[in-house]
Amino acid sequence: MAKKLSKSISILFLCLAFINCANKGTPEGGPKDEDPPEIVKEFPENYSTNFNAKEIEINFNEFIKIKDLQKQLIISPPMEYQPEVKPVSGASKKITIKIIDTLQPNTTYAFNFGNSITDNNEGNPYPYYRYVFSTGSYIDSLTVKGNIIDAYNKKPETFVNVALYEVDSTFTDSVVYKKVPKYITNTLDSLTTFSIENIKAGKYMLMALKDNNGDNKFQQKTDQIAFHKAFITVPTDSLYTLKLFREELDFKAVKPKMESGEKITFGYEGDYKNMKIDVLSEVPEDFAYRIIKNETTDTLYYWYKPKLEVDSLIFKISNIGYEKEYTARIRPQERDSLTFKAINSGNIGLLESFKITASTPIVSLDTSKVTLMDRDSANVEFKTKFDTINNTYVFDFKKSYENKYDFNIKPEAFTDFYETVNTDTLQYSVRTKKEADYGFARLTLVGAKYPVIIQLTDSKGAVKYEKYSSQPEQIDFLDLTPGKYDIRVIHDANGNKKYDTGNYLKKIQPENVSHFIFDNDEQVRANWGLIQTLNFLSE
Repeated sequence: MAKKLSKSISILFLCLAFINCANKGTPEGGPKDEDPPEIVKEFPENYSTNFNAKEIEINFNEFIKIKDLQKQLIISPPMEYQPEVKPVSGASKKITIKIIDTLQPNTTYAFNFGNSITDNNEGNPYPYYRYVFSTGSYIDSLTVKGNIIDAYNKKPETFVNVALYEVDSTFTDSVVYKKVPKYITNTLDSLTTFSIENIKAGKYMLMALKDNNGDNKFQQKTDQIAFHKAFITVPTDSLYTLKLFREELDFKAVKPKMESGEKITFGYEGDYKNMKIDVLSEVPEDFAYRIIKNETTDTLYYWYKPKLEVDSLIFKISNIGYEKEYTARIRPQERDSLTFKAINSGNIGLLESFKITASTPIVSLDTSKVTLMDRDSANVEFKTKFDTINNTYVFDFKKSYENKYDFNIKPEAFTDFYETVNTDTLQYSVRTKKEADYGFARLTLVGAKYPVIIQLTDSKGAVKYEKYSSQPEQIDFLDLTPGKYDIRVIHDANGNKKYDTGNYLKKIQPENVSHFIFDNDEQVRANWGLIQTLNFLSE
């Protein structure tokens, strides 16, 4: 019994010793693998000429996986039929590429994998792997380089395609809508520079595309585009800057539909400013209508009276270079009731207008039934103007710091298109902050091309404050809400007081935009000012 016990104790000590020794390595697990996978064999060999294989095999020294292949893999020239690349998921020690498309003769092809190839365990990437071959007797080796900027925003999009179209006897400007480019690369997810490689000598059109459906063709509605102002000749040592912009959509109307009683919606794409809606159906002599724009969507509301006992109405929608007839089905529905909403609420800036909008078209306001009083119950004079397209009454009045303003709008002050009035008293209040709660910024522009639009924006580029200047002068932004702002300056070349984007077919580049940050990335603080000089001479 003693021998058995002694033997058991010995075995136990051996087990504990083994476990202890084994556990010494478990917290660390050895040094972390930081090396990318290595290629041990490529078949056919990379940079092969007279290539005629149907399948490519790339072997690695360890298990690898491929991530974001649809975004990362760029094939130049693009293929009509995409090759089959494996592994699609999971891990493997090799990548196989099965070519389905018919390869062009005497052409250099490049498969750019970006950062999609990583080792299976630690995710170490094999960066920017390229597999290149030629169906001819030599590899094209010329390069076009440059960078991408955004025409309006501070930072450009990621994964932007940059392409070359060969300019030959068949070239037309419409090629970007119909055909894939001759050569292509991509900026991937972290770069604003580009390099199109393995190009043959020739004349090309250089362009970039934020291609949102992956077809390598320009879709005006969804894609952003950039183009170099002139054709380029390769070889070239120039570095090209491409300015990415979103075109204003060509005008297009959407089939109208009835939304509620005597209210028809007319959707559209593009600019509505010159859009006309004419009723072609026979209507009574007292027929009248009002058109109001939806505040957030590309929609116009067409309100009409009197109520019609018809099944449909025929309309002609026209715009510059556009004319089309549409039929709107009419069915009995309840009309929207009259309600009101203040666009401003809570705090209001000293230079900010107070605005009221309604759910049905307003036709008049009896200002004798409106009173405006400050915190001391003193009457405050005001002026009104009516924004018909937005169905909004604007109230302008002089404000002072740290004050409260109360609107009292009596019944029957507002009358709408259907002769409905407000039956209840409408009451609204707004407040101004004390002077010490605001900050200010003073900007001096050196070397700017006037006129300019100066904007203070948030980190996402949304405009918070804006000034317009047609001559050299100090630009003061007063009564700023404390916070972090960026500076955007639009060089208003045509003087229309708004930013104008570009147009590819018309060969119009977008207006120049400059971006600045406040010195030392400083913030606007309460009761404090920032003073800065913006230098445009180096641009």
